[in-house]
Amino acid sequence: MFKKLMQAVGVGGPSVETILHNSGTTPGGVVTGEVTIQGGSHDSEILGVNLALKTRVEVESGDNEYTSNLEYAKLPIAGAFHLEDGARHTVPFQFPIPWEAPLTHMYGRPLHGTTVGISTELEVARAIDATDLDPIAVHPLPAQERLLAAFSNLGFQFRNADCEKGRIWGVHQELPFYQEIEFHPPHQYAGGIKQLEVTFVSYPQSMEVVLELDKRGGVFTEGHDAFSRFTVDFATFEHTDWEHQLDGFLQQAGRRRGFF
Repeated sequence: MFKKLMQAVGVGGPSVETILHNSGTTPGGVVTGEVTIQGGSHDSEILGVNLALKTRVEVESGDNEYTSNLEYAKLPIAGAFHLEDGARHTVPFQFPIPWEAPLTHMYGRPLHGTTVGISTELEVARAIDATDLDPIAVHPLPAQERLLAAFSNLGFQFRNADCEKGRIWGVHQELPFYQEIEFHPPHQYAGGIKQLEVTFVSYPQSMEVVLELDKRGGVFTEGHDAFSRFTVDFATFEHTDWEHQLDGFLQQAGRRRGFF
């Protein structure tokens, strides 16, 4: 259970407490909880209570790059109501997590570089909205976990993860950003690959997996990238030797661009 008490809105105004019953979930899962609005020293007109899902993303603008907390899902949980001084008003909620939500945990540990949080917004008449952010943990789906284990078994070592605003060519996306999970290559690939970036774009029955291989540059040559993309069916993924399959995808993509 995770609690967070937001500061009062204005002098003597209401405050809001958000309790998450399950702060851990998966893409396509549901986070449940309740929001309690505590009346202040005078009556208040509450205009609405909303929850929003936010993630830190990298944004490229011309030659500049900056980080922004991007809101990509919103859930109104209460409309307008009158709150008397000192009164308590509790609203339960069920917040569906998008299938494309980025992972915050991998191999049972926090995934450095990615944060996901639920923001509580209390709209009060004639006052500034109260907002706060409660972090949630998004764990891999079984198919994602299996592929991540296969990369580890092949010798790839996790480096970093981030979310980038934008879209991947040829891939259907509902969200305006995607996550890249970066790995250091093992010795059998290190001669040609400097870094591997993995992106999952999940749907209810399947997911697209995009592999980006960054080529190691030489003394007189520049590095460049190669891509591989394939679909994983959630109903049948357990019947595949993913170590063998991923090695084949990587070798094929690398040979197309002359990496190996």
